[in-house]
Amino acid sequence: MKSNVLGVKIDGVTMQEAVHRIAGMIGQSKPHLVVTANSEMVMMANRDPLLYEIIERADLVVPDSIGVIWASKALRQPLPERVPGIELMQALLEQSAVHQWRVFLLGAEPGIAEQAAEAITAEYKGINIVGTHHGFFAQSELQAVLEKIKAAKPHLLFIALGVPKQEKFAAAHLANLGVPVALGVGGSFQVLAGVVRRAPLWMRKMGLEWLYRLLRQPARISRAVVLPQFVLWVLLERFLSGGRG
Repeated sequence: MKSNVLGVKIDGVTMQEAVHRIAGMIGQSKPHLVVTANSEMVMMANRDPLLYEIIERADLVVPDSIGVIWASKALRQPLPERVPGIELMQALLEQSAVHQWRVFLLGAEPGIAEQAAEAITAEYKGINIVGTHHGFFAQSELQAVLEKIKAAKPHLLFIALGVPKQEKFAAAHLANLGVPVALGVGGSFQVLAGVVRRAPLWMRKMGLEWLYRLLRQPARISRAVVLPQFVLWVLLERFLSGGRG
């Protein structure tokens, strides 16, 4: 089942179901794209036709933010639970250690992917990280980066280039890379590397992780201003659709 949130279709999956579906994708030969959709991405997709098309064609779109969960309920198409990108990544890393899936980390500032790989290797015993590369490469270096990924033959490619760059990178190159699953994970490498802290658990449970990030990184205010607009658009859509429920 999918929920339509301001025109963006999001899969109604739990964390466990998302991991199960991705595990099935890894067993197939064709490449798959997994998108972690939050409120900001939904608004961006309404202004960026290419991003909208990429999300539309993605093999799995999970509800990454509390805003998306709220919107699905307000629009009477409730999603079962939030599936945060970093927690989905951690669940997949855990399964990777068990099933010996090959993992590649692409993105973040120079050195961060390597730090994240070290932390992951320490936490998930037996995991097979087959390569890392930072996300600050020039267009002239793109081919070399693609060849590095292709040569590593990962089952899982985690891309931390930020939205929409990571989704557009995957859409443009995934078929050529031959990677079974690519997943955009935003700032997850910084968290795993210990450079950035996540919100306390109580804040996460209350759906206030966005506020914690804003307080810790005031520069994010330019991105956060889209959230009130998202709320207004959802309420307007609910009103126009009859306001029942």
